[in-house]
Amino acid sequence: MASATISTEPAPSTGEALDSPRRIFVIWIVLVTLVALGGVIAVLAIGGRPDPSALRAAAPLLDGAWRFHIGDDPHWADADVDDSDWETMDLSAPASSHDGDVGLPNYVGGWMAHGHPGYQGYAWYRRTVTVPAGNRAWDVLGPTAVDDGYELYWNGVRLGGSGRLGASPRVVGTRPMIFALPADAAGTHAVLAIRAFMQPGNDASADGGGIHVAPTLAPRPESHALYHVQWWRTIAGYIVEVIEPLAMFALIGLALAVRPRSSHPSFIAFACIALALSAVKRLDNAIVSWTDLMSLPTYAWLSKVLWMPLSVAAWTHTWNRWNTRSSRAIDGATLLLTLVGIVGGAMQVTAMTHVFRLGLLVLLALIAVRMVRGGPMRIVALATMAFILVAQFAGELGSIGVPTIWFPFGIGVTLTQYAYAIAIPLLALLIVRTLQSKST
Repeated sequence: MASATISTEPAPSTGEALDSPRRIFVIWIVLVTLVALGGVIAVLAIGGRPDPSALRAAAPLLDGAWRFHIGDDPHWADADVDDSDWETMDLSAPASSHDGDVGLPNYVGGWMAHGHPGYQGYAWYRRTVTVPAGNRAWDVLGPTAVDDGYELYWNGVRLGGSGRLGASPRVVGTRPMIFALPADAAGTHAVLAIRAFMQPGNDASADGGGIHVAPTLAPRPESHALYHVQWWRTIAGYIVEVIEPLAMFALIGLALAVRPRSSHPSFIAFACIALALSAVKRLDNAIVSWTDLMSLPTYAWLSKVLWMPLSVAAWTHTWNRWNTRSSRAIDGATLLLTLVGIVGGAMQVTAMTHVFRLGLLVLLALIAVRMVRGGPMRIVALATMAFILVAQFAGELGSIGVPTIWFPFGIGVTLTQYAYAIAIPLLALLIVRTLQSKST
């Protein structure tokens, strides 16, 4: 009988066995990050392209002088209304102008910058439009930036609008819209009237109120081609607000998979909560900008009262658990300050919101000091924490002069988005590094 062969190869050490899953996780983190980055850059590049000159030649902006009147009267939609004593509002945009968020071109200041500072409510815009003669069908592309909702009328007939106006207005995020003109519109003159509504109580800039980008008169099929261009720009403006939340949810899945073998299970549990809250907060930006699912007041309330205070508090609890022993005093102070932040947001008391945010910033600084003195994996942990803090406190950085938005490819990308783009893969690497061997 042949003798048994005894292997002389050394058994893998615990460290080698542990490095294998870590290495696999790291490779996947790098690959997914690169794919997501490439996809975002592609969408930004497509959406940031200027309107094709051929389309704009056939589809001019209805800029220039409009008749303007604050207040509201449904009869102001009628073609025979005498508007000779109305104000004149010029919707001509300076060259290369764009809004400070998405990068929408042809941006002009609203009625607050034209003699009506602080006014919120209804106002009307009117002008006569000449449709070129011929046998082509014509459309009007609605204004792509309005504070906050609008209705568009053609010779007194309502063609559509953004949101719901009237006795109980419901305003939503403005997005590209297209309205078909009557079949016999070619070769005629008509009055285009726009009823705009700015939600009272909303935060408003010094140039807020009403129409910021003039509508467009366009023949088909150029109108539909330009409509698609506008939608690409709108999608690009908020694509990061979808990709980053998806990455956060994926990171939650990774964290939950790692947690049973992690040296920091409590940290991971709170990180999952913080990631979920941050993801929902960011995702709301895309939802309110692309759909009618959420009204602007609901969006603002959720952000100020729930998502903002809860997400900052969750990150504070998370980092308090990175050290071997968390501080109960910091946990207690965080809960108290969070209550102040929620009440301040609900009651719209700015001072309470400032106390909450600055208070948590102080607590996070104390946590960082503790991490420097004795925390594990200090460099990666502190770097990750720093980028998350930049994302959470971008407003405060902006108040001291730090730029908070840039326009690569002509599309706005905020400091918060850049910070999360770095923080998410760093946090993934940090979580993977907490893996322990099965025997530990």
